[in-house]
Amino acid sequence: MEVSVSGMNVLPESCVAVILSLTSPSDACKSSSVSTVFGSAADSDLVWDKFLPSDYHEIVSKACNTTFLFASKKQLYHLLCNPVLIADGKMSFKLDRPSGRKSYILSARQLSISSSNDPMFWTWKSIPESRFSEVAELISSSRLEINGNIRSKKLSPNTKYGAYLLLKITERAYGLDLIPSETSIEIGNQSFKNTAYLRCQDDKKQRLENLFYSNRKQMMKSRVVKGDDRVMSRREDGWMETELGEFFNGESDEEVKMSLMEIKGHQLKGGVIVEGIEIRPKA
Repeated sequence: MEVSVSGMNVLPESCVAVILSLTSPSDACKSSSVSTVFGSAADSDLVWDKFLPSDYHEIVSKACNTTFLFASKKQLYHLLCNPVLIADGKMSFKLDRPSGRKSYILSARQLSISSSNDPMFWTWKSIPESRFSEVAELISSSRLEINGNIRSKKLSPNTKYGAYLLLKITERAYGLDLIPSETSIEIGNQSFKNTAYLRCQDDKKQRLENLFYSNRKQMMKSRVVKGDDRVMSRREDGWMETELGEFFNGESDEEVKMSLMEIKGHQLKGGVIVEGIEIRPKA
């Protein structure tokens, strides 16, 4: 049996609020224009408390250099839809505005980067375009190993996630795309592997490489697992990203491990700047 909007308007505001809390943040916002009752219910704390993550008190308490001034749960929700630095500035958190699902960025300092504390191979520095106080730049090494992890309970349950390495390639970069890097996602007893080149899509360059270096490329690729040979894409914030993989986050608490490795080419490489790894919901 269908219930008309006019029929819904005879319900107490508290009942309408309960109904709206079972929808989504975007639906609640749209419904506010239906009537005065809907508008009042859609702004109530009862509705937006359901949309806020269960650990929002902890997130707010760990926020760095941010004072949250809000008069309602709805205002707090929208504040958390903007990136917030947490964990002593080594992580960034935000909510997906339409759905309320959580995403995180682990800074380079939160990752395990092979030899990153040896100034012969890596340098740590501050750059104005980064959201974090430090990024890691590869000077020169034959091994590139980047690992990150996060507990699945920190993420939104029953949600498909993607993990993305955030990086920049400097003008002096070399040796990064001679062989694809191996990427992996592990959660519980599941493991997903793939391959990615640390370069943007360049059809002209690829045609020239296939023409002159086809045999060498095939020999190098034979050393790594078979994969999609993904390439980097440009983000709205000016950084580049390459997908490490995707996974479904259920309701259990497990460790999610993410990695990118290029250790089988044995050639020297340098000129990549690592900002971190983003874990965000996928459509």
